[in-house]
Amino acid sequence: MHELLIATNNRGKLAEFARLLAGLSVTLRDLSHYRISSEANETGQSFAENASIKAAFYAKLSGAPALADDSGLVVDHLNGEPGVHSARYGGDNASDIDRIDKMLAELGDTRDRSARFVCICALADARGNIIRMAEGVCEGSIPDAPRGANGFGYDPVFVPVGFDQTFGELTSDIKQSISHRALAVKKMIPFLRGFFKI
Repeated sequence: MHELLIATNNRGKLAEFARLLAGLSVTLRDLSHYRISSEANETGQSFAENASIKAAFYAKLSGAPALADDSGLVVDHLNGEPGVHSARYGGDNASDIDRIDKMLAELGDTRDRSARFVCICALADARGNIIRMAEGVCEGSIPDAPRGANGFGYDPVFVPVGFDQTFGELTSDIKQSISHRALAVKKMIPFLRGFFKI
């Protein structure tokens, strides 16, 4: 059985990847399987750069092909913030709630609530060479307050276009069909089939 390292320790993200890649005859591993505690230094200025840094770094450490993603929430009124800083928005020790509160405070009562979730997936071979990238974008808007307890991160404050509920309120099945990560991974699947010859 082929193995693919999903470059994360985030159990929510790993579960999401497992559902998205369920049709592939590939065993998914996370960083803990390889006992990797080092963290890639995400110094990129874009989602693509950070995804590539992570995929190459963890592939070299594990000796296995690695699929990494970098994703975040891009809010138009905030000039693209939190963007590539989504995970560190509000400081290194900020919680999801802290980051959401900061963003809503900065938006204030502006009528421009347009935003999008962006995800870039990067695949590195076992030597750390980036061999494929894919992008997924989900357009939406920011509500006045968080709603829903499903998902993680900014999910409670993102309403995708065509829906009245936030990602935090929608079922996992619906989110899996429209999310930025789902769209990026779906684009990656045909390449993975060829790469693993499955």
